[in-house]
Amino acid sequence: MEKQNITRYIGQHGVWKSRLRQAIDSGKSSHDMASVRRDDQCEFGKWLKELSAQDRNSQHFRSVSGLHAEFHREAARVLELATGGKKAEAEKAFASGGAYASASMRLTQEMTAWMNSL
Repeated sequence: MEKQNITRYIGQHGVWKSRLRQAIDSGKSSHDMASVRRDDQCEFGKWLKELSAQDRNSQHFRSVSGLHAEFHREAARVLELATGGKKAEAEKAFASGGAYASASMRLTQEMTAWMNSL
C-alpha cells in the first residue's frame, strides 16, 4: 500500500464538493444516484476491495471503509435532494455541520491518519 494512493483518493473525493455545489445550484446532475450511493464504484472503493488481507486487518481500514460508505450515502442524499427540488434541505446537508460535510471531514481525517501511519 502506498501513501500517494491515499493522497490521490483524498483529492478525488474532494472533487465531490464542487459536483454537489453545482447540483445544488442548478438542481441537476448527470450522476446516477445508485452508483453514487455505492462505495465500490469509485477508484478508492475498488482499491479498498483489492487490498491484501493484511492491509484490510487494520483499525484504519475498518474505520475508512465505514466512513467511505457513509460518505457515498450522504453524497447521494445531497444529490437526490438537490435534483428533487429540495434545495434548502440539500444546502443544510451540504453545509458545515451537515451530514455530508461531517461525513466528508471524518473520512478525510481518517484517510490522512491511515496514510500517516504507513
